[in-house]
Amino acid sequence: MDSDYTKKVDELKSKIKSFPDFPKEGILFWDIFSALSDGHTCKLLQSLLVETIRNKYPDVEAVVGLESRGFLFSFSVAAELGIACLPIRKKGKLPGEVLSYKYDLEYGSDILEIQKDSIRPGLKCLIIDDLIATGGSIAAAAKLLRTCKANVIGTLVIIELTGLNGRRNIPEAIHVHSLITYD
Repeated sequence: MDSDYTKKVDELKSKIKSFPDFPKEGILFWDIFSALSDGHTCKLLQSLLVETIRNKYPDVEAVVGLESRGFLFSFSVAAELGIACLPIRKKGKLPGEVLSYKYDLEYGSDILEIQKDSIRPGLKCLIIDDLIATGGSIAAAAKLLRTCKANVIGTLVIIELTGLNGRRNIPEAIHVHSLITYD
């Protein structure tokens, strides 16, 4: 990407606040909402996401927003690109017939779901979310989409916490692009 893109990313990064010991002691929480508190930064983020998709994922046919912050970005990006916007949600939040994928967490398990009639085999999907930490929810979303025979062409996140090595949990064949990284 060019220097203008890099300047935009740096500006966005300067707007993101961190909160030590939230939601519990020992956690440093990077808050994307702090960056969205003014219209200029909202437009900046939107333009970065769209530009990244156009340059790195030009063949994408659907943006898949992960619950819940991925929803914030998936609809507006999909609308601007003129492509589908599909939600992946936690169990029991989507009406109609759904396909499910159960995955393990550090302390238990969870289930992600997608509406069965929203996806077709071969659909070129890009997963979008606010953050990669351990990579578990993105890996589970990719596996769910693959059970639907969708083609997961990549993942786009705003923030990646590289110190948690979340990429190791995401299948190697799935390209991961993060706008901002923190150790």
